[in-house]
Amino acid sequence: MSEPVNDPTARSGPPFRSAVVPAAGLGTRFLPTTKTVPKELLPVLDTPGIELVAAEAAEAGAEQLLIVTSPGKDAVAAHFADSSELEKELQSRGKDDLVAKVRRAHELIDVRTVTQDEAKGLGHAVGCAREAIGPDEEAFAVLLPDDLVLPTGVLATMAEVRRRHGGSVLCAFDVPRGEIAAYGVFEVTDTDDEDVKRVHGMVEKPAPDEAPSTLAAAGRYLLDRAIFDALDRITPGAGGELQLTDAVALLIEEGHPVHVVVHRGGRHDLGNPGGYVRAFVDFALEDPNYGPDLREWLASRLNG
Repeated sequence: MSEPVNDPTARSGPPFRSAVVPAAGLGTRFLPTTKTVPKELLPVLDTPGIELVAAEAAEAGAEQLLIVTSPGKDAVAAHFADSSELEKELQSRGKDDLVAKVRRAHELIDVRTVTQDEAKGLGHAVGCAREAIGPDEEAFAVLLPDDLVLPTGVLATMAEVRRRHGGSVLCAFDVPRGEIAAYGVFEVTDTDDEDVKRVHGMVEKPAPDEAPSTLAAAGRYLLDRAIFDALDRITPGAGGELQLTDAVALLIEEGHPVHVVVHRGGRHDLGNPGGYVRAFVDFALEDPNYGPDLREWLASRLNG
């Protein structure tokens, strides 16, 4: 007897082929810089945040990166375009190390763009990628470019959880209860794995004493394609926005399995200047060329 196609344990090959990166926002918290430079191209040390996210997706097995952009943000996709002329110029100057850095982006993964003409929420952005995802793809990843989840590798763990349990899998961090009001928080029950929980609901920015857990949502999703049907059936919220969490909640209500993987690493929020500075400093401290001098300067600066 042939194995059922909807059995997640019966699949072989990559757990997903497409990774969706919503990048249509205006980056208002970084104005005036984002008048001309998309927020996603701001460098974390010397590499744009979106390239770091693309590398994470490629590492997990994704074959195509679907960047959801808005009109006027062509530079985001252009970063991944062929740069052979620049490479030739650098090679002629003997700068082979820079050639490797420049070449990395367009060799990482196949990049396509889809356009979100209006800012109608994360759910709407994900829905814009529907036609670019193959009809045979049972699941796809979503990576929010504002979130750097460190170390990389959580998507591979999420894929394994989907193989075991089916459905959709999200990423969560265990945060102190006193800070929980800033996050979307999962209502969960345990599984036989301490770091995998079954999700029964989600509460946006609850008071600490009303939070159903201390597990907060992070910007990584492995979504069953059933999410598209759910997005078609949810009601827009404030400002006419379609919220991805509302579509996930509908799937849960209808019995679709949803789990979270509790990531025990770190996270940087590139979506605001304060978080961006922390990420930049963190990466710089780890760099052998800049780290030692920066560490010494920071110590002097903080003690001065």
